[in-house]
Amino acid sequence: MDRREFIRLVGGAAAIGPQAAWAQKAPAVIGFLGSQAAAPPPMDPQTVAFNQGFLDHGLIQGRDFTLEQRFTAGDDGRFPEFARDLAQLNVRMILANTPAGVRAVQHLDPHMPVVMVIMNDPVGAGLVASLARSGNHTTGTANLNEDVTPKLLEFLREIVPNARVLGVLFNPLNPTNPVMLENLRGKAVSFGVKVLPIAFKPRDDLDALFAELGAQRLDALQIIGDPGIGDLKHRITALASAHRLPLFSSSDLIVEAGGLVSYGASVNKSLRRTGYYVKRILDGANPADLPIEQPTGLELIINLKTAKKLGIEIPATLLARADRVIE
Repeated sequence: MDRREFIRLVGGAAAIGPQAAWAQKAPAVIGFLGSQAAAPPPMDPQTVAFNQGFLDHGLIQGRDFTLEQRFTAGDDGRFPEFARDLAQLNVRMILANTPAGVRAVQHLDPHMPVVMVIMNDPVGAGLVASLARSGNHTTGTANLNEDVTPKLLEFLREIVPNARVLGVLFNPLNPTNPVMLENLRGKAVSFGVKVLPIAFKPRDDLDALFAELGAQRLDALQIIGDPGIGDLKHRITALASAHRLPLFSSSDLIVEAGGLVSYGASVNKSLRRTGYYVKRILDGANPADLPIEQPTGLELIINLKTAKKLGIEIPATLLARADRVIE
């Protein structure tokens, strides 16, 4: 072999070497465990926000990662099965949006990184040791629902000052919901409001439930945060409107769907932060070393269209305080 032929062969190998190495790097597989029935449609604002969070950190689906999703449709007993299923696919981590899903991943052997997605009170639920140092190969985002849930009573008093009976829709399968319900009940006493707990599992019949509520003479309805209940936001808001019940929630998704008032963190802004945790773990970070984030801003949103439909006049002072008014 002469010198020119040797240089040509070596140079060609050098040129294709990095390409071959890049082609051999398969996208990371990421698991997702959800309590809802299915993922939102591709153009749903939640899906767009979730995907944008990955793009914010340079992660492109199909090139850098693929997503394997499992949904329990409210049957929390399936989380351990689905967690094992995802582990067998050699996922790099599993994202979960409810305490039962997080625990199912935490119990896997060998351990698997788990990223919480907008979790209710993860410390109080016993999922992590603290927000700063979680332990338990767990990290992610938390909301402030344990704080804002009783705060909604103040808006109820301003908008429906004569309210005496407040129905509270909660998921008894979510261990954070009964705790928040009791805190809400305790604060409601000082407002002269009786709390009527309404246990609802995401697989229950909503129409039958609201038909029964008609005999309870409710003055308003409040939803305690749960991803399974949020999955039914359009049906819940439509039924609340049909029964002329002002609906309060900590989720902006509920008021955007037709509820009256929400006070809490933006769900879509929080969803975008998931991409940060995924990127850090893919780059080799230990999830237990990544502090759990809580939202830095809370928003008061009032649906004026719903208020007019219900014949409710929102005080001008409250409208002036609102971060957003839906007209």
